[in-house]
Amino acid sequence: METQTGFPPGPSDALLAQLERIYQDLHANPELSMQEHRTAAIVAAWLRQHGYEVTEGLGGTGVVGMLRNGDGPVLLLRADMDALPIRESTGLPYASDKAGTDRFGQATSIAHSCGHDMHVAWLMGATSILAGNREAWRGTILAVFQPGEETGQGARAMIEDGMVKRFPRPDVTLGQHVMPLPAGQIGWRTGIMLSAGDSWEVTMFGRGAHGSMPQKSVDPVVMAASAVMRLQTVVSREVAMTDAAVVTVGALQAGLNENVIPDRALLRLNVRTFKTEVRARVLAAIRRILEAEAQAAGAPRPPEFSVLSEFPLTRNDEAATRKTVAALARHFGAERMSEISPATASEDFGLFGTAWNTPTVFWVIGGIDPAKYEAARKAGKVDELPANHAPDFAPIIHPTLRTGIEAMLIAASAWLCPGHA
Repeated sequence: METQTGFPPGPSDALLAQLERIYQDLHANPELSMQEHRTAAIVAAWLRQHGYEVTEGLGGTGVVGMLRNGDGPVLLLRADMDALPIRESTGLPYASDKAGTDRFGQATSIAHSCGHDMHVAWLMGATSILAGNREAWRGTILAVFQPGEETGQGARAMIEDGMVKRFPRPDVTLGQHVMPLPAGQIGWRTGIMLSAGDSWEVTMFGRGAHGSMPQKSVDPVVMAASAVMRLQTVVSREVAMTDAAVVTVGALQAGLNENVIPDRALLRLNVRTFKTEVRARVLAAIRRILEAEAQAAGAPRPPEFSVLSEFPLTRNDEAATRKTVAALARHFGAERMSEISPATASEDFGLFGTAWNTPTVFWVIGGIDPAKYEAARKAGKVDELPANHAPDFAPIIHPTLRTGIEAMLIAASAWLCPGHA
């Protein structure tokens, strides 16, 4: 049961219907990281319509809406806008059939398979209600619609574009993410919320030859395949069972024809860790293994490494998180709140708090049909439910849409009007 009354009011049926249409439009028209021009224009127009001072093009395609409403705290409320290079398989009537070019220059399908379209709709709803109820709160809202979260570029780009100097320092930064929990449920924790993430691209060099003459080659396909298998031992043999790490090779590309041994192979890999010392150990092991495989194969030159992205740990401030959670629990009821374990997903949201040296609070909201989730739980198949970055992942609109709008408003109200929180 929702127990809080007064400010902030929940979204009206008319607003929910409008945002549902916007959400479906965003879902059907996804844009890749740092290419979110259409989404940014929709957001900017919405903010202007509701009286915000709007800054466009921050860090490329980022949008910030600022609403000053008297003396009081400054709150940064954030939503990310970008989609993924994935072909959607949800079968929804508003599923994406869009295609584009990714950051590597490759043609790709595009889909909102991480839920950022829902995040945009949430923050649009919250900004509308805050603007329409200015008599009930005091302070300043910074509504940040961020590009490029998936690639770890967006928050850095906005900060490097002078964000810290161009806007007032927030008293707290607030963010939320849809996740594969039952819709309407909210997950939270203090301290480390999400893992650090590192992505590398590695080129392994061989010597090309005719497929019928392997003795004339140094085969980079064999080299890379052996390296991929050996990389699986990093976590199982070099990380203590009391620690945690993930090493994933998401791409292995080599050659074009079956009768040509190519001269190089490309790997793109991803690492997730929770401790600085574990991160350093894992990254060093990956480099050691790849260089050793090249040497063992007699490669003509060592591998080349390049960093694709770096995500910091997402760490929730203890006091600010407990203040936020208390407000959420009073509104939604304890039965809809759950303290969760750290997740091996990664985010660049924490960079905003670091840039301003201000507390950060990040929580998650379920988007899975509760009946389907319960059936999967009883069958021991929760891990088989569609999750973020899967081609068949898409949150159910209701009650996910309402829950996210209300959660952001309630969290904001804990600072803007503490008498109601």
